[in-house]
Amino acid sequence: MPLKDYNNKRKFDETTEPKGKTKKSEDKLIFVIQRHAASRLHYDFRLEMEGVLKSWAVPKGPSLNPEDKRLAMMVEDHPYDYKDFEGNIPEGNYGAGQVEVWDSGTYEPLDETSKLSDEKELLKELKAGSLKFILHGKKLKGEFALVKMKNAENNAWLLIKHKDKFAEEKYDAEENTAKNSQVTKFLEKKKSLKSSKKKS
Repeated sequence: MPLKDYNNKRKFDETTEPKGKTKKSEDKLIFVIQRHAASRLHYDFRLEMEGVLKSWAVPKGPSLNPEDKRLAMMVEDHPYDYKDFEGNIPEGNYGAGQVEVWDSGTYEPLDETSKLSDEKELLKELKAGSLKFILHGKKLKGEFALVKMKNAENNAWLLIKHKDKFAEEKYDAEENTAKNSQVTKFLEKKKSLKSSKKKS
C-alpha cells in the first residue's frame, strides 16, 4: 500500500503526524508498536521494510502467550518517521484520538539459512502471507509470526507468539502500559465526559 494512501487520508495543516516520505534505518530494521485510542482502543504494529512502516491494527494488542492468536488488520503503509509519533490527532481527522509508543526496537527474519538480505527475505515472506521474525523490544522479545488468514478479507492476518524462552502463559498488553500513559488519561477523560453527559 503506497504512502500516497497515507498522505491522502491526512490533513497536514491540522495534524502533527509526519508527512509520508520514505527513509531507512542505517543499521538494523526497526519495529514500533503504538497504542492508539481512536474510535476504539487498539495497537498499531509496524515493521520497517522498503523505507516505510508496514502496518497492522491489532484490536486486542500483542501477546506473549502462544495460545493467543491476535487478529491483525493490515492498513496503509506509514512513513518511517511515524516511529516516533506520539500525541493527539484532532477530531475530524482520520484516526482521531491519542497515540503513544508502547514498545519499539529492532527486528530480523527468523530464517537464518536464507541467502537473501534480511529485508528481501522479509518482503518475500510478506508477499507469501507468512512472516516469521524475531523482535528485540523492551516488552516484546523473541519469535513471532504474522500469518495471512485464508478465505478471509485480504487484509486480515494473525499475530502469533512462538513458544520460546520469552513466551508467557498469561499476558495482557493493557497491564504492561506506563502508569503515566497519556492514552489512558485520554480514555479516562473521554469516559468521564460520557458519564457526565448521561447524567445531564
